Amino acid sequence: MTISELFNVIVTQPSQDIYKQSKDKWDSIAKPIDGLGDFEEMVSRIAAIRGQVRPDLSRKAHVIMCADNGVYEEGVSQTSQSVTRDVALLMGERKSSVGIMAKGYPIDFFVYDVGINSDDKLPGVIDKKVRKGTANFVKEPAMSKVECLAAIEVGIDAVKSCSDKGYGIISTGEMGIGNTTTSTALLCALKGLEPSAVTGRGAGLSDEGLQKKIQVIEKGLELHIGSKKDVEPHEETKEDIEYHGNDNGSLEIATREDTFNALRCFGGFDIAGLVGVFIGGAMYHVPVVIDGVISAVAALVAERLIPGCKDYMLASHMGREKGMGSILEDLGLKAVIHANLALGEGTGAILLFPMLDMVMNLYSSGTNFEDTVIEQYERFQ
Repeated sequence: MTISELFNVIVTQPSQDIYKQSKDKWDSIAKPIDGLGDFEEMVSRIAAIRGQVRPDLSRKAHVIMCADNGVYEEGVSQTSQSVTRDVALLMGERKSSVGIMAKGYPIDFFVYDVGINSDDKLPGVIDKKVRKGTANFVKEPAMSKVECLAAIEVGIDAVKSCSDKGYGIISTGEMGIGNTTTSTALLCALKGLEPSAVTGRGAGLSDEGLQKKIQVIEKGLELHIGSKKDVEPHEETKEDIEYHGNDNGSLEIATREDTFNALRCFGGFDIAGLVGVFIGGAMYHVPVVIDGVISAVAALVAERLIPGCKDYMLASHMGREKGMGSILEDLGLKAVIHANLALGEGTGAILLFPMLDMVMNLYSSGTNFEDTVIEQYERFQ
């Protein structure tokens, strides 16, 4: 894939006619109007995405992108980098947290190695390794342009494969030691935010560790973008990543070219792979579920690279990491789970599915007003 091919991806709008038919179907069911709140809107959006008033969600796929991050060497995590490889192995065997949670539930896992720092071939893990981990973004861009595009393409191809196999919905997960640092740095770059305002403790950091993580992100931003006041890029990056002001006085990256450069400078292969998954969802009309802040940042990148992708995204939970609310607000999405989650692996995303199954039961088989003596409620707005 080339930059030109990426930017020439065309995203069509989900069917507004199907969306309206779905809304009418909800109103025909013997219950108060909008009684299931945000879930009704979610189902109607899924119907519009799939182009079916009664979308078939019986086949669900969980796509997990795994990769290591060079910024690990700055001491931003309390665990060894080998944990990425070890957890990916457990994921392939469905013995990690997300695999155990989904035990007995009808969902298929697709675990991808896009950049684990290991030569091992892991059973149950799809080998699409671009490189054995990114570079350290404090010293140089995390990825080359070619590498970044290759990781995005892995994600797009993953969705195509799922679509070809008949999966009606996809949830996202990731694994990569240091990836709350890469995702936070990328978020700060995209939205012109101060690291101190949005950096969280990740898998668990002391106060001292948190301050170090903030300083590492600040150092990376200074290297690749420079001061947000004069926006002078570091010479090694050789990219003019520019900001523009918004009505509220904040600064954000201005173009999709700059968005791509920010992704390759700060992001991991796991994030870039998830960017491809969200783009692929829009290309192949498959709804894709956002998990926590890492996949949410990838979703934001996808929308800024290819406007319209957000119409194919679903929000699952409001993760514990800072910045999650801001991202979902930008995407115009509402999380339906508020449980202070921060486990990763896509555990929050798959929690959406059993609830969605129950909602779909009512949507598909609910008693209609016309089959009762109850007068149908009238919608006034």
